[in-house]
Amino acid sequence: MAAKKKRKYFYDYSLLFAVIFITGFGMIMMYSASGYSAQSQMNDAMYFLRHQAVFAAGGLVAMLIVSVIDYHLTAIFSKILYIVAWLLIVATMVIGVASHGSARWIRLGGVRFQPSEIMKIAVIVLLSYLITHYGYQINNGRTWWKVALVGIAPGIVVAATNLSTAMIILGITFFMMWIASKKYWPFVLCGVAGVLVYIFAYPMAKLLSALNILQDYQLTRIFAWKDPASYSDETFQTLQGLYAIGSGGIFGKGLGESVQKFLMPEAQNDMIFTIICEELGLFGAISLILIYVFIIYRLFDIARNARDLYGSMLVIGILCHISLQVILNIGVATNTIPNTGVTLPFVSYGGTSLILLMAEIGLALSVSRQIRLEDPT
Repeated sequence: MAAKKKRKYFYDYSLLFAVIFITGFGMIMMYSASGYSAQSQMNDAMYFLRHQAVFAAGGLVAMLIVSVIDYHLTAIFSKILYIVAWLLIVATMVIGVASHGSARWIRLGGVRFQPSEIMKIAVIVLLSYLITHYGYQINNGRTWWKVALVGIAPGIVVAATNLSTAMIILGITFFMMWIASKKYWPFVLCGVAGVLVYIFAYPMAKLLSALNILQDYQLTRIFAWKDPASYSDETFQTLQGLYAIGSGGIFGKGLGESVQKFLMPEAQNDMIFTIICEELGLFGAISLILIYVFIIYRLFDIARNARDLYGSMLVIGILCHISLQVILNIGVATNTIPNTGVTLPFVSYGGTSLILLMAEIGLALSVSRQIRLEDPT
């Protein structure tokens, strides 16, 4: 009698090590970009590095803990997480801390964080649960809208103060619903509409300005993107970033040798990709992009082989989140799209973003742990 095939389970160590590597790389580049400003402003060149190291350590712990917890438990708390995220969004509107022209932050117990980052995870988890719960009923028009509003509603509300995060929330919702639904034409129409909005952004911004729909700083970003010469003050950071990219050449000036970081405000945040281009050149930029491609590929592979639909949709949501954030950040750095204030995942300075992104990776690793592999021996 033939021996029974043994069952063993998979754990995606390649994804784990890729995330640890890119986080470590991000800390090196963040220190290179922030050392001068930290010394001049805080009298401590390692101020931002030390804080980022704490965030990275917390994120690593969160990632490892979440990775060994059964991901199905998130379905139980999906609605609670979503409600809490909404309460925090509303609280931000009332007692939010202003930063860069809008109240995006909230301070609780001495800790400052962005509730909109929590909303991204809440939307991914609840959408995954509802798509799994309704199954084929998702193709029914009424059910489709009921589920889609989980992401559309917060996206619209968040857009008032944080357009970049709203774009990511709506983008996650768009792709998750597209994958879950059999109907393709509504998504094709949305895609065409998105392309038209991109092409005609300038006249549309003027129309929105006349209708008082968007805030002044959001409209100014669009105007400055299309006509930077007329908005030299608003485009200062963008122009310095383009100078940095152009001066980096093929192999860059060398680690720590950036000139634009002395001129660019908060280079360690949204524009850190331009410093990478300047110091490591086109070679460094492409290498970083390839690491992101590898992470996205590993997430795709986990989603494709997930044990069930819920696990697959969770990882698809995480994949969409990271992909959109990378594309938007690099698009802003190269002035392909208006400045939206999106961080570069695992690389830019920022505690809330880093910890929650690593927790999402932990969730993807939890899904990978339940992928069964057959041992032919």
